[in-house]
Amino acid sequence: MFHIVLVHPQIPNNTGAIGRLCVNAGASLHLIKPIAFDIDEKAVRRAGLDYWHKLDLHVWESLEAFFAANKITTNAYFATTKTDKPYFEAKFQEGDFIFFGSETAGIPSEILEKFQEQNITIPMTKEGRSLNLAISTGIVLYEAIRQNYPRFMEQNL
Repeated sequence: MFHIVLVHPQIPNNTGAIGRLCVNAGASLHLIKPIAFDIDEKAVRRAGLDYWHKLDLHVWESLEAFFAANKITTNAYFATTKTDKPYFEAKFQEGDFIFFGSETAGIPSEILEKFQEQNITIPMTKEGRSLNLAISTGIVLYEAIRQNYPRFMEQNL
């Protein structure tokens, strides 16, 4: 139903947890290299538990390769702390791509600038800078599912 895109992920436990989330949510996971770890690492498998083999996983050599193979227009959202638009104002549609950046650098600024109207954020207090990547992915993905719940249920019964 949805596509989660992790741009240059760095922490295997986060990626494993997101993979497990994707299996349970019926979403595809796209990993954009460089990745800071081997996706066969024990930590990824442990966090993904016995779900990893069920994951619809796509690994891309670069952002350029990903964009060349996937037509990204208004069918995508880009999670960032560099916008004021809350994720719950986005109008998610089946098949949308939801991008998340690396744990330390986020999504590259040139991508955020190109798709500025589609940048979304999770509201936080002034005390925090960001949330854990796996938690952020869960928050936004399940809002997308909530907005498309009847269709989600149709496809997953």
